[in-house]
Amino acid sequence: MTEKRGFVITVDGPSAAGKGTLARRLASHFGYEFLDTGSLYRGVALSVLRQGLDPADQKAATAAAEALTPEILDDPAIRAEATSAAASKVAAIPSVRAAILNWQRDFAKIAASRSGGAVLDGRDIGTVVCPDADGKLFITASAGARAQRRVKELQARGETAIYARVLQDMQERDARDQGRSISPTKPATDALIIDTSDLTADQVFERALAFIAAKMKA
Repeated sequence: MTEKRGFVITVDGPSAAGKGTLARRLASHFGYEFLDTGSLYRGVALSVLRQGLDPADQKAATAAAEALTPEILDDPAIRAEATSAAASKVAAIPSVRAAILNWQRDFAKIAASRSGGAVLDGRDIGTVVCPDADGKLFITASAGARAQRRVKELQARGETAIYARVLQDMQERDARDQGRSISPTKPATDALIIDTSDLTADQVFERALAFIAAKMKA
C-alpha cells in the first residue's frame, strides 16, 4: 500500500448496518472498483461447510482459505444465513485472516492504480488491511435495527426468519467479531462513524459523500 496510486475508501462495521449498500453506492458514484471482503470469509466458510467440517476448526478453515478461488464468490449459497454465521467463526482464526490479508491488500493496490480508486467493505479494512486508506468510514446501528433489517432481507429471499433468533445470532456474531484477539471490529481512529439506526440510505450516502469529498480536497 505504500506505493499505491488512486484513492482508497474503507467501509467497516457490523453486519446489517448498511455498509455494503453504502460501499457499492460510493464505488458506483466515483467509478471505483469494489470488494466485499466479507465474501472472502463467506467463501471460506462455505467451502468448509460443504466438506462437512467445523468452521471453527483451525486446520480445515486455514486449508480452505489457502485454496480459495474467485469462482466460489459467485455461488448463491454464499449469501445464506448459515454461511454468514459460519463466516464469523472462520474469521476469528488468525491463520485464516493471514491467508486472506494479502488478497485484500493486492486488490486495493491494483484496483486503485487501475481505476483511480477502490472501495473495500468489511470489519478491519481501515484498521488492519488498509491502515493508510484515504477515506475511512465506520457504519453501525443498534442490534435491534440491524436484526429487523436482516429479517426483512431473509424473508425477501424466501427464507424463514424469526426476529428473536436473528437478534441472538447477531449479538453472538458481534461478540465474536469485536472480541477476537486478531483484527477486532472497531472504528479506525480517523474514521467517520455513522449510526444508521434512524437514517435512510440516502442520508447515510450524503454524509459519507461529504466526508469523502472533503478528504479528496485536503
